[in-house]
Amino acid sequence: MVFSSIIFLLLFLPITLTAYYLVGERFRNLLLLFASLLFYAWGEGYYLAIMIVSIGVNYTIGMQINRSNSQFIRRRWLIAGIIANLLTLGIFKYTNWLVANAAGLFSLPATDILPQPIHLPIGISFFTFQALSYIIDVYRNETAAQQNPFRLGLYIASFPQLIAGPIVRYNQVADQIIKRTHSFALFASGVERFTFGLAKKVLIANPMAAMADRIFALDYAHLPPEVAWLGIICYTLQIYFDFSGYSDMAIGLGRMFGFHFPENFNYPYISRSIQEFWRRWHISLSGWFRDYLYFPLGGNRKGELTTYRNLFIVFLLCGLWHGASWNFVIWGLIHGLFLVLERNILKGWLARRRPLFQHFYALFIVTNAWVFFRIEDLSDALDYLKALYFMADQPINGISIGIQIEADGLFLATFGCALLLATPVFQYLKKLPLWGKEHGKNSLTTIIFKPASLGLLLYISISFLAVNAYNPFIYFRF
Repeated sequence: MVFSSIIFLLLFLPITLTAYYLVGERFRNLLLLFASLLFYAWGEGYYLAIMIVSIGVNYTIGMQINRSNSQFIRRRWLIAGIIANLLTLGIFKYTNWLVANAAGLFSLPATDILPQPIHLPIGISFFTFQALSYIIDVYRNETAAQQNPFRLGLYIASFPQLIAGPIVRYNQVADQIIKRTHSFALFASGVERFTFGLAKKVLIANPMAAMADRIFALDYAHLPPEVAWLGIICYTLQIYFDFSGYSDMAIGLGRMFGFHFPENFNYPYISRSIQEFWRRWHISLSGWFRDYLYFPLGGNRKGELTTYRNLFIVFLLCGLWHGASWNFVIWGLIHGLFLVLERNILKGWLARRRPLFQHFYALFIVTNAWVFFRIEDLSDALDYLKALYFMADQPINGISIGIQIEADGLFLATFGCALLLATPVFQYLKKLPLWGKEHGKNSLTTIIFKPASLGLLLYISISFLAVNAYNPFIYFRF
């Protein structure tokens, strides 16, 4: 089950919200935990057991770290917890990839080593990283161990941010799990944020994905450059509106249930450097790697060479976190490389360039790197890069013409909106008097226009879902 599905929007969410506000405050956490486990079991079945075991193991580890006064024993429990979490993630996420590489190395069929591929449970990377942050923070005395296993279970399994983030730290919601404030204003802001996120996913990301899928399904060896660029730009827009839209929905859902989740995106495509891009893109993940890997490795405190090494390690692992593929590794190392270059060779040169050039530079690097993120096979990714730069073998003009004929009307309007809304223009539109910002809370525009606009947007989004079966979910690889 995903947020952008009819069954979630018209069945699961209304029932859960109604039950949540009908039961007493004492039982709301239990209700949310039950709903979250049901939400996960709906799509993953008996793999729900993995999450339940994760909750039990991390609860036990946290309690053992908290009880001990010996730093040696505390560290031993922490190491055991890190190994348990990473081993679980490694078995389910990387076994197939490692077996495939071993089979290729020794010229053996992969089925001789592993007869059946291991299923990758959705969201395992997200809830594993949340569990890791919890036990590490308990070890660092940055948060107290949760004494109630059901409350810790709610933190790890909470359905609003379970399968696609943001990655929430325990200390960000610890007090809210125990006691949180509900208000009409908070609930209304949650509905608004969720509606915008759903519209980003359904009305922008899905059409971009449909065109990207059509182009990436073509023969790269004969792909005209204009078609190749259209494909990768569509994918660039798809992954932003899909991922940020899902984060918006998660943040909105959290508010409906009284939680305040951290922001996860801040218009990354307006960045003027790769450093700035990672301050704006998937903020919760980049913050996680910074605090739990980069800083413990020494950060930038031990000289330039150590800093560069740390950046490469972080982005190597960041690539692998996204998926078990050498192309993800390459994607991560591309970002790591330019982060290193921007601290040295490119620093002065880039600072002397005009802002428009800086924007173009950052977008150029990010967009080209997305080729490796989108295409799993390395040779195919290299062929696509050749097509981008007029190096394809005898491009077929008919392909280009066929794409251009269909890329009109609604698609072009959506494409234009996507380019515009990837900038902060909407933040300025929301400040207009018509949205109620310049008037009192009880102004006519606030009472009528805003709810009507949100209602219409929600209706259009659900209508698109009802008549269009195409609704890709790109996070299954994460």
